[in-house]
Amino acid sequence: MSVIHVDVVSATEEIYSGEAKCVFAPASMGEIGIYPKHVALISTLKPGEVRVETENGMESIFVSGGIIEVQPDTVTIFSDTAIRANDLDESKALEAKQRAEEAMSNAQGAQDVSSTQAALAESLVQLQMISKMRGKKR
Repeated sequence: MSVIHVDVVSATEEIYSGEAKCVFAPASMGEIGIYPKHVALISTLKPGEVRVETENGMESIFVSGGIIEVQPDTVTIFSDTAIRANDLDESKALEAKQRAEEAMSNAQGAQDVSSTQAALAESLVQLQMISKMRGKKR
């Protein structure tokens, strides 16, 4: 069976490195699926879930956005923040959501609104992933 090497890297550490059957990522234009021998591609990512399908199951990783680079045998994902789904902290995500909502109500210009919307989107995606993980554990 054919595999593809995957690296997911945050600003501070390598989150995942290994072989995969396929990868799904939240590209800016919509979710993309990448299989071995995929055509070369570079895209920006929006906040969301990267799913890496391995021989042993699915690895789920939150990314705050970033860049994905695809080569026929390698996928590299660079994100300021990348967290394994199992390591997401619900209380931190809820605090971030609350801070972002408060900042939205106090936002002055378009720049303030844009950055607080991005922070709110990140916290909402984290909360969705936490909820999804809970559903799998039942």
